Amino acid sequence: MAFDFSQLTVDLSAMPTTIDMGHAWLGGLVLVMLVLYIAKKGKPVEVEKVVEKEVEKIIEVEKPVEKIVEVEKVVEVEKIVEKIVEVEPKLKTSTPDSALQLLSLLQQEARFIDFMQEDLKGFADAEIGAAARVIHEGGQKVLNEYFSFAPVRTEEEETRITLPQGFNASEVRLTGNVVGEAPFTGTLIHRGWKVTDVKLPKLAEGHDAHVVAAAEVEL
Repeated sequence: MAFDFSQLTVDLSAMPTTIDMGHAWLGGLVLVMLVLYIAKKGKPVEVEKVVEKEVEKIIEVEKPVEKIVEVEKVVEVEKIVEKIVEVEPKLKTSTPDSALQLLSLLQQEARFIDFMQEDLKGFADAEIGAAARVIHEGGQKVLNEYFSFAPVRTEEEETRITLPQGFNASEVRLTGNVVGEAPFTGTLIHRGWKVTDVKLPKLAEGHDAHVVAAAEVEL
């Protein structure tokens, strides 16, 4: 802050009549102050303004870092193995004796095995037709004598029928575009056949049923 010399007054009557060293030094000091006042009068005195600023002090503090350890979580999975056991359907075993006996009867009455084993490429259609008539007559005789037949369906062929849910699949075979579930409505193409009675002759003890046609020797 600058000193205001305009307010400084000097009382000359108070000045001593005798001057010693102390008064001389004081007078010199006053003279110097007057000179400085005159030299600087009218000029602003620059005062350095000191401004205190708050400075934030940043202190880096090392904090301990917790180390995260990943622990592998083991999940025990119970493995269930479903054991699928394929059960074969129970099949009714039968001896081939009855089938062999039927072949023997067809061979005896209709020469069926001879006809089926013959190469027909060298025969005319008329010859084959004549042989087929003999086979038909003999085969029909065997069937009528030893078997009884009945149609599976009683409706007329080429008529529309409806098969209800739960129909016997062993008696009716579906053909064509089979989609969905019963009931099914379709055209009866064939009535089917089922055997109602079998009357095959009894085999003699010791008879070899595998010999369906004995060899013939003419003497």
